[in-house]
Amino acid sequence: MKAVEAASRREFIAGGAAVAVPKMTAAAPATKAAPGGRNGLLEGKVAVVYGAAGAMGSAVARAFAREGAHVELAGRTFEKVQALATEISEDGGSASAAKVDARDPESIAMHLDAVIAARGRIDISFNLIGLDGPQGQSLTAMAVKDVVAPVEGAVRTHFLTATAAARHMVKQRTGVILALTAQVARKPYTGSGGFGVACSAIEGLCRQLAVDLGGDGIRVVALRSAGSPDAPGVSAAIGEHARLAGVTREQFEARIAEKTMLKRMPKMAEVASAAVLMASDRASAITAAVTNVTCGEIAD
Repeated sequence: MKAVEAASRREFIAGGAAVAVPKMTAAAPATKAAPGGRNGLLEGKVAVVYGAAGAMGSAVARAFAREGAHVELAGRTFEKVQALATEISEDGGSASAAKVDARDPESIAMHLDAVIAARGRIDISFNLIGLDGPQGQSLTAMAVKDVVAPVEGAVRTHFLTATAAARHMVKQRTGVILALTAQVARKPYTGSGGFGVACSAIEGLCRQLAVDLGGDGIRVVALRSAGSPDAPGVSAAIGEHARLAGVTREQFEARIAEKTMLKRMPKMAEVASAAVLMASDRASAITAAVTNVTCGEIAD
């Protein structure tokens, strides 16, 4: 049961962990105007999304493209990010796919150099790769390596992708770096292992990046979600919870929703919409912040 609970908390960060060296494809030549004929909130911007093949990564990528951004899709499996790039292009958006190792500085740098060569700038960097590590036990029953591994892994990939993007953004004197965490960064749950610690570490890293980069016009914002029931991993975990509890899936999801002020869980599209806003110029005064997308499970 605890292992299932752990899965439900971590699976909303469903991103394909990126692997290997850049392999880029050509982008669609133009983007489709936002609904109503208006310019999108991200019109003309270039966004790099790591873990783009994952459930949340693809939701964010589609939202960015709909709002006018050219999206550079980086992920572990080239075929998956290529399929997403094709989908976005066929829908009138602009996207390129690349196979990138988001834990390897050389792979990240090579990819970003290729993006600069092709697009001339990087406006948004969003790391959405998944966090690994065992959960379901008290920390006192865990080996130190099992607790430290997800923390080290999270800090490493976010540090590498953020600082690599920042080196290009400082030349532009503008840019936005985004990260996604979970409610356990602030509201701990029994059996979270190193996952909650990793989420807290990501938020702390974002604050430090914000103060280091603010003078160069670069904003850094974390989004904290409570798990999206329409994400495949979360949906599966809810279904298993319900089975073990002897109730329907709908009944168990209602139990979770009851803990929030809005009496529901945030959908992936809502998290993606929050990311669009934070990445846009409408949020130009926001940095070193954690955007609460928990439907009120946490009160700030």
